[in-house]
Amino acid sequence: MQVIANGINIEAEDHGNPEDPAILLVMGYTAQLIYWPMDFVNGLVAKGFRVVTFDNRDVGLSYKFDGVRAPHPIRQMIAKRFFPKRQMAPYNLSDMARDAVGVLDALKIDKAHIVGASMGGMIGQLIAADHADRVLSFTPIMSSTNGPGLPGANIEVRKVLMQTARAKARTPDEALELGLAFSSLIASEEGRSRPEERREMMRLAQERAFYPPGPKRQMAAIIDTGNLRPVANRIDVSTMVIHGADDPLIPSVCGQDIAANVKAARFELVQGMGHDLPPSKLPEMVDLIADHCRAA
Repeated sequence: MQVIANGINIEAEDHGNPEDPAILLVMGYTAQLIYWPMDFVNGLVAKGFRVVTFDNRDVGLSYKFDGVRAPHPIRQMIAKRFFPKRQMAPYNLSDMARDAVGVLDALKIDKAHIVGASMGGMIGQLIAADHADRVLSFTPIMSSTNGPGLPGANIEVRKVLMQTARAKARTPDEALELGLAFSSLIASEEGRSRPEERREMMRLAQERAFYPPGPKRQMAAIIDTGNLRPVANRIDVSTMVIHGADDPLIPSVCGQDIAANVKAARFELVQGMGHDLPPSKLPEMVDLIADHCRAA
């Protein structure tokens, strides 16, 4: 369904009993709401939660900022190093946090548990810090503060990530192969063993919405937002950080950095998990999140 959130159209899905406590799932860079595994969503619903998913701006069926150019990522990173307060992107992660809060407004949800994956965990930090009155608890998954000194992805992963961000795929097939190459680098061993499932999910996403310019603006938003440690320091809601032990894109020390910078945060390391949501780990994650939300 389409809702108006923060002044733009956002595609959202609402699962479970509207009377149950709400969990808002915030997806990561370039990923549509369908990338939340239904076993994960239904597992949380079965635990007694109303679960809301949505497409971030510039992906899926949500609003597209057509014709608005994003800066070249490398030039943007160099410029931000010397002029950190200079805004170069069409929007930043604070704008995307306001989109998420706008989804809650549209669905008349006063407060929700916020669960964010990767970039969604970065957006979640801004929701928890800047919109604390709307947050019951916070769970970032495979995310980071992007603080100075934190290790990044290895060189090969970083190279493919930048190629993905600035690629000019002429056809859906070209974009599919690029996406598969990247996902195979960052997935867990279990995820890599399921190439046909990954291919099918990417095909479904393309059929739903093929929009190559979106990732460039989302990458620019991440770079423009920069270091989130000062944001994490302001978070005062119950926080549990989940991270995969085998994450090659955002190493687990980055998740530990979120926990270290959020007051009284708890850190949970999931063995056998990369930068993905492997099916065998979903029951463990559902239990962790449901227990955390209930305790909050």
